[in-house]
Amino acid sequence: MPDAPRHAGRRALVTGGSTGIGRATCLRLGADGAAVAVNYIGPADPAQQLVTEIEGAGGRAIAVAADVSNEQQVQTMFAQAAEQLGGPVDLLVNNAGVEHPYELVDMPLDEWNRVLSINLTGSFLCTRETARALRKHDSPGAIVNVSSVHERIPWRMFSHYCASKGGMRMFTETVAYELAPHGIRVLSVAPGAILTPINQNLIDNPKQREAVESEIPIGRLGKPEEIAAAISWVASAEAGYVTGTTLFVDGGMTLYPKFV
Repeated sequence: MPDAPRHAGRRALVTGGSTGIGRATCLRLGADGAAVAVNYIGPADPAQQLVTEIEGAGGRAIAVAADVSNEQQVQTMFAQAAEQLGGPVDLLVNNAGVEHPYELVDMPLDEWNRVLSINLTGSFLCTRETARALRKHDSPGAIVNVSSVHERIPWRMFSHYCASKGGMRMFTETVAYELAPHGIRVLSVAPGAILTPINQNLIDNPKQREAVESEIPIGRLGKPEEIAAAISWVASAEAGYVTGTTLFVDGGMTLYPKFV
């Protein structure tokens, strides 16, 4: 008798799920047996198309709109996901994130607040809703925060983004400590430079891409599917003894290859 899919019977929610790493993660979790709630903001078509793609491959999925920085919208999203998926979310992927370059002296407060509210506060709000529901039902679960190599590596003109990811690291470690006795694991997966729309400038500019790839020991940009594979593993029973840590999936970028 064949083994059941890795995430059979689980209910996953992926924030920022309609594009880039989020999209690849939704596809992977759906293929691995989870019912998937695809969170999105803005036009619904990409999320609905992804739902159709997951269902066409034999999976189950729904699309749920919400601004993850808005407490009421987050609460409504989780209630909707629980109702439509048949129970509380037990596999959360906090993937939604934004960035835009500014020198410190030029950065508007609104831009600082926007990045922190989506990248960090959004992860807090979604993690809190997941933990509340799982503890209420005395159920185990996994929460995966999509961090970045920039939780460790400074990045000129992205102090707000680095602050959000550095904060995510300590948030992950702290709530992992709190939730471990309840059977809820919390981890981060930290991508390096990945071929996603957020890095379109690298895709379109061969010289800039070559400069970035020279910083990566493996010598190439990563693929969204490689991040999705790592997320699926850390959220699975195979990684059941792993919590409160960050898995870097970066081609060796954090090895500082040009440091001498």
